[in-house]
Amino acid sequence: MSGADDFRLYIDGAFVEGGSRFESLDPSTGRPWASMPAATAADVDRAVKAAHRAFGEPAWAGLTASQRGRLLLRLADLVAANAAHLAELETRDTGKIIRETRAQIGYVAEYYRYFAGLADKVEGAHLPVDKPDMEAWLRREPIGVVAAVVPWNSQLFLSAVKLGPALAAGCTVVLKASEEGPAPLLAFARLVHEAGFPPGVVNILTGFGEECGRTLTAHPLVARVAFTGGPATARHVVRNTAENLAYTTLELGGKSPVMVFADADLESAANAIVAGIFAASGQSCVAGSRLFVERAVHDRLLALLVEKARRIRIGDPQDPATEMGPLATARQRSHIEATIAASLAAGARLVTGGGRPEGLDEGIYFQPTILSCAGNEVPCAAEELFGPVLSVIAFDGEEEAVALANDSPFGLASGIFTRDLTRTHRLIRRLRAGIVWVNTYRAVSPIVPFGGYGQSGLGREGGAESIRDYTRTKSVWIRTSDEPIADPFVMR
Repeated sequence: MSGADDFRLYIDGAFVEGGSRFESLDPSTGRPWASMPAATAADVDRAVKAAHRAFGEPAWAGLTASQRGRLLLRLADLVAANAAHLAELETRDTGKIIRETRAQIGYVAEYYRYFAGLADKVEGAHLPVDKPDMEAWLRREPIGVVAAVVPWNSQLFLSAVKLGPALAAGCTVVLKASEEGPAPLLAFARLVHEAGFPPGVVNILTGFGEECGRTLTAHPLVARVAFTGGPATARHVVRNTAENLAYTTLELGGKSPVMVFADADLESAANAIVAGIFAASGQSCVAGSRLFVERAVHDRLLALLVEKARRIRIGDPQDPATEMGPLATARQRSHIEATIAASLAAGARLVTGGGRPEGLDEGIYFQPTILSCAGNEVPCAAEELFGPVLSVIAFDGEEEAVALANDSPFGLASGIFTRDLTRTHRLIRRLRAGIVWVNTYRAVSPIVPFGGYGQSGLGREGGAESIRDYTRTKSVWIRTSDEPIADPFVMR
């Protein structure tokens, strides 16, 4: 992978300049490290038109499903071969620690392999209609041009669950990377090019709100929007799609509850909780940020968590020994600090953390933080902070645990820690969340779909069914009788 520091937009099979450039900051220092292109409305229009043209051209539309699958397999191999370099870029541009980006990007290749295998598994259906001289069936055909919009966190993974099924189904894609940390996706464009996708099939750009994001999601040639991000931006996206009536899926934020019962293995639960909230510095949509602990073990588990949180090694995200890196933006840190202050004023108790680590004056660092709260009304327990902040609330009994867990407009993920199998099944049925992890947390697989309830979004990504969301059905009728059709205006 050469020239990885020369970031360009990728439109219609070519690497091109945007209308302007902007500096991207290294969160570990707070200083600029690279120059990125910003797409104009004209750049977006050109990318969408290229995707629309490529959708109907034989170089792509004429491929068999198996041939599309082979292209995706080639892309998977390239991702695997270049995972270390992509990981370095993601760590540099977002502050996510290197050992996590290496592991995650290496696994992203498995998502492309999975969707490659699904490419020739999209089947229609014969319909047993009630007319003796007719045959009817359904064809599944690609929906058209897809606008895929992803945030900076886990961007190669979140792109794979959109690009993979879209390309396997035969769609073409315009992928917008976040303007905060776009380096890995702009570099990934070189792998798309090397894999041999025809010009226009995949276009990758980055840019700002109205100029780039709105133009893309409202474009009249876009048939489908796949968006991951915050609820506020999602509302703009939904309003934008009123212009083109694009089919839209939204994977949004969360305030995911984790419930620990008195019979749980507390050491195991504590390890999972720490991973669920402090991994990626808490910058994950499935972060387990609300912890509900049965009162009998509340103090014991809280002490365990404090001990583990204080041992977390914070520092340079490029150092393999680092366990937690910086936040991605100074804006996030300011929001977290203000919310913690409001929470303390509302009665929360700071158990550990709550500020900037000593000795890390440069960069956008924040300590692993635990607050003890009386209920969900405290700001830190009610709002998604997208940072390493855990709100801990005691409960008495299963009914209260469920009521507390469901007391949120979000519903993306949840966790249950208990040895009671019958209780587990009761809780799984009652939790309003798209993911339920039992005695584990934050496990993922290309085989398993994910998505949310409520303000955590619409639709699902991943799994075999997701490819169908990139298709539409066509009904086909064939008359099998050789008899002429009777004149409809002659009375018999």
